[in-house]
Amino acid sequence: MRLSEITGSEAARRLAASETTSEALVAACLERIAERDEQVRAWAFIDRAAALAQARSLDRAPRRSRLHGVPFGIKDIIDTADLPTEYNSAIYRGHRPKADAACVTLLKQAGCVILGKTVTTEFANNHPSQTRNPHNGAHTPGGSSSGSAAAVADFMVPLALGTQTGGSVIRPAAYCGAYAMKPSFGAINRAGTKFLAESLDTIGIFARCAGDLALAMEVLTGRADTRPPAGAPRIGLCRTARWSLADAATQANVEQAARSWERAGAVMRDFELPTGSAELFDRHKVIMGYETARALGWEYQNHRSELSATLRARLEEGWSVPRAEYDAMREHARRLRRELAERLREVDFLITPSAPSEAPASLASTGDPVFNRAWTLLGVPCVTIPYGKGARGLPLAVQLVGAHEADMTLLGWTEWVARVLT
Repeated sequence: MRLSEITGSEAARRLAASETTSEALVAACLERIAERDEQVRAWAFIDRAAALAQARSLDRAPRRSRLHGVPFGIKDIIDTADLPTEYNSAIYRGHRPKADAACVTLLKQAGCVILGKTVTTEFANNHPSQTRNPHNGAHTPGGSSSGSAAAVADFMVPLALGTQTGGSVIRPAAYCGAYAMKPSFGAINRAGTKFLAESLDTIGIFARCAGDLALAMEVLTGRADTRPPAGAPRIGLCRTARWSLADAATQANVEQAARSWERAGAVMRDFELPTGSAELFDRHKVIMGYETARALGWEYQNHRSELSATLRARLEEGWSVPRAEYDAMREHARRLRRELAERLREVDFLITPSAPSEAPASLASTGDPVFNRAWTLLGVPCVTIPYGKGARGLPLAVQLVGAHEADMTLLGWTEWVARVLT
């Protein structure tokens, strides 16, 4: 196995044991990027000399965390002082922030290498980016964190950050075959991230195994205990009101995973969301649209011609949402969060689709976030695990959903379920 292909956890172990160096690991990642990025187009900016210099400096420094010396990709919606941050928009071409985002600062404090900026869709919206699915370039990698998902899945970097407002972490990870976590809302500090919808935006993590996600969460949140409770889990199979939108392969894949865990001792039960939850899958756009229109109000008013037609139409729709409708939808979501919190006491986590299918054969769309929007609106932690293949041989996945603020417990169970599936 090439050095660029190891997990973040294995990289951390080797670095701690002095079996490799950060410089060697970063050089291996840069070599892989040179080989593949012309096809995958996952990276917006890389300063190779600076990345290697970071790594050499960290090799000489005392270890600051368990991820000391491990490289990260940073979605180009997150500010970096040492690299441009352009949000994939002509409006910000050449933009260089004066400060790092809080999450980037935390990574640097932990001794992580900032390898480069990964491609985002335009302002993390739904207009497709230049990134391609690493398994088949004719298929979407998903979005909006397309570059982070593709870079991790294609062995260019072991870990990367993204953001999710609807399905922008879980869905691209599922399409590209990576592990990923959308933590509880607010778990990772968002200062220095270009807002899209302030009540929804969540910083997430892409990785190659559950242990990688746990290490990254430790660095970014200060939470470290991922040990699951003793015994096997109680799992709720949550098909949701939109189960019919999942293709046959996805439905069969989720149910097969459930049977595997049941054979391993898990207590499996069907789980129904609270009454009124179906509305969250369809009307998430009321909140997202209202907030996005205002978050990008300056760009819309002053640089409208430089926005894609896709984004202009979305912003115009968002400006048309009445405040009363926005407030009513937020109150509806708050009520359902309270009800879901009570219902989740009956299980340790839920299993549900990560996406409706394998990555669609299209570069004109980033895919459908129908199985992500409600969980984002509810603010609960979600993890996607690569599992199975679709009809065209592309990755499928299953999504685990936990209780609000139970992120580390969910990661502990993720390690358990992943072992059963391998």
